[in-house]
Amino acid sequence: MQVKNHLNHVALSSSRELQTLIENRRIFNLKNCELNIFESYEQAQHVPLTFHDLVITSMVRGHKVMHLMDRPSFHYLPGETVIVPPNETMIIDFPEASLDNPTQCIALAVDDAYLKDTIEYLHSYYNIGEDKTHWELTFNKYHFENDDDITALINKLINVCSSGDKAKNIYADLHLKELLIRLIQSQHLEQAHASIHSSNNQNRLQYVLHYIQEHLTEKIAVDALSRKAYLSRNLFFKWFREQFGITPLEYINRERVKLAKQLLSQPSQNVNTVSKQCGFSDVNYFVRVFKQIEGITPKAYQSCIII
Repeated sequence: MQVKNHLNHVALSSSRELQTLIENRRIFNLKNCELNIFESYEQAQHVPLTFHDLVITSMVRGHKVMHLMDRPSFHYLPGETVIVPPNETMIIDFPEASLDNPTQCIALAVDDAYLKDTIEYLHSYYNIGEDKTHWELTFNKYHFENDDDITALINKLINVCSSGDKAKNIYADLHLKELLIRLIQSQHLEQAHASIHSSNNQNRLQYVLHYIQEHLTEKIAVDALSRKAYLSRNLFFKWFREQFGITPLEYINRERVKLAKQLLSQPSQNVNTVSKQCGFSDVNYFVRVFKQIEGITPKAYQSCIII
């Protein structure tokens, strides 16, 4: 239902540049990463592709079916990203590719030493006091829809890597580090959120997230959250954003919109009632937040639900 954040279109290869009609490859090699642009112009089944480094792939146009890590196959569409561990073979189907409807995907291979250096940076600078987060890039959530930040960073990396700028290694380094940190923070939030109801010995993160979940339908003051975390207001903001890459308010609004979507699936509910039930005191603000996150208004969302 969410309106996806599509990458900017990348110019297709000219016909004289094509070496193959299936997974034609253009490569831009930089110091810490390698940008690959793959294009397919005819239908194919079970095409293998392997990288020896971590690879961040993102669809630009067309449609693939991915078979990955012994998991169920899935459709891979523009506005989505897949991260793949080193030496993991992707098996790819191209059910719709043609000369008039090519499939195009970027694959950003990241040097292993650079990934380790980024994780060490997180360990050095993104831990506060006694709360020590074990930062790592996991693959529990390897297929996901792009958000605004991920889309913007991948677009910047494509532009930088494919440019002739003499300083492109410097610019790519900055964008790549931010992209990796945002991916790790996003996964950290998913893991922390999944564990808030399963651990009896909650740490500071779990305690704060659990409190938010238990009070979504009420007014949640940031000052109250900072007190729950035993941090000053300013330090709490900094700590939360470093842990998850978003502000406390952004997290609260995301969770309230998730709840709103569940309530809107019931035909008897209306926007005003749902707004109040989800902790919004102003229905107009609720509509703005919902549209910002989902791309459509709550009423339009409800009208699309098939009962």
